[in-house]
Amino acid sequence: MTWAILHPAFNASLNLTCFIFLVLGRLAIARNDVETHRKRMLGAFTASVVFLVSYVIRFATTGAHKYPGDGLDRTIYLVTLISHMILAVVLVPLVITALRRALRSDFEAHKRIVKFTWPIWVYVSVTGVIVFLMLYLLAPLLHGPST
Repeated sequence: MTWAILHPAFNASLNLTCFIFLVLGRLAIARNDVETHRKRMLGAFTASVVFLVSYVIRFATTGAHKYPGDGLDRTIYLVTLISHMILAVVLVPLVITALRRALRSDFEAHKRIVKFTWPIWVYVSVTGVIVFLMLYLLAPLLHGPST
């Protein structure tokens, strides 16, 4: 297996790690375990930051990757990818604001923003994994290796 596949797989694993931390963080705060919630959400943030740095490096070194074929699977891939990308851009200032409010102990303001930040973050994390699976596993099975 080449770095051209391993690097995107690494990025997908960072998205999956983020998702797991997000769910575990939500479960912790539901139990009113603030310290565990804080640690898990900082874990999600760290996984996201490492992902972003790694993704920028991957994109700078290999560029965009075109989905082969033109069937329904490509349409689903593009809808998933575009929604993922748009929400990922929207997410950055939301996460920073939520994190800043929590670190400043402004928990009421933190709660207000995470009501919509958390579901967006979960969606972006999950669709990051789905995009990887579709582009690097499904597409080659359906359409052969990309050129």
